[in-house]
Amino acid sequence: MQVRQVTEEQLHGLLPHTLGSTHFEGLGERYEGKVRDNYSKDGRRLVVVTDRISAFDRILGTVPLKGQVLNRLAAWWFERTSAVAKNHFLSTPDPNVLECVECRPLPVEMVVRAYITGSTSTSMWTHYAAGERVFCGHALPDGLVKNQRLERPLLTPATKAPKGAHDVSASREEILARGDITAAEFDRAAELALALFAAGQQTCAERGLILVDTKYELGVDPSGNILVIDEIHTPDSSRFWIASTYAERFGAGQDPEPLDKDFVRRYYTALGYRGDGEPAPLPDDVRVGAAMRYIEAYERITGEAFVPDMSPPLPRIGKHLGLP
Repeated sequence: MQVRQVTEEQLHGLLPHTLGSTHFEGLGERYEGKVRDNYSKDGRRLVVVTDRISAFDRILGTVPLKGQVLNRLAAWWFERTSAVAKNHFLSTPDPNVLECVECRPLPVEMVVRAYITGSTSTSMWTHYAAGERVFCGHALPDGLVKNQRLERPLLTPATKAPKGAHDVSASREEILARGDITAAEFDRAAELALALFAAGQQTCAERGLILVDTKYELGVDPSGNILVIDEIHTPDSSRFWIASTYAERFGAGQDPEPLDKDFVRRYYTALGYRGDGEPAPLPDDVRVGAAMRYIEAYERITGEAFVPDMSPPLPRIGKHLGLP
């Protein structure tokens, strides 16, 4: 493991200078997602990964250096898994920016789960604990315990809700009944998602991590090919647990050690928040704690020290994108 390049003291100093939003002129049509600001022009999409953090389908605040971690880790995975599934990645002109092929997003998230866990409305454990034994078309046995490994990874799709609304977990039949995606598109996307998850599990296991679950977003390029878009195997889109302590903690009825957004989710869950109404402000110590875990995930997965660009993000991004 590389020597840590970023300290908690530095992260506290960056709290007033996080990248919350962008409004660049001349980059094309702008679309703002939960975390990413997208600019589309001439068949190319520039994805600016901000420091915003979302959970329970709500924007909760910002986490220092989060955008750089997500962007660099997504680019690392896109390059590593391109033989498993083609993706939209072209280049990283800035630590916070991904240059991509413009695609038509498919209106479904392909979620793959290897463990029964979670606390949100779309989580398998939330439904199971409420007494449901069929989740996204999969029959589940009685007697499962939170954080238990499933017999095999399960594909559990979710609808893509507008920003601020809640996604809904659904079966293949329910997704197709909506009429927003063809059976051929769904099945190809599902095939790619399961292949990517298997590759991700293997890589993470080699690095002492458990890839618990993840979501994939896919889109159709101008030639009709289905590509992986957005991000892949990051602490925002995936759950990572530390493998060496999983068995002991599971046996003791404790939650596994997370290196992902669950650190923030657990803070809000302890407050009794599940996504209804306005969330409480995100405390600085939770923001810094999340940043430390995101950075550790990056370093464990890539085997490289995370060395951020500490310069003010907005002028730096503008310069790298050739803006006046």
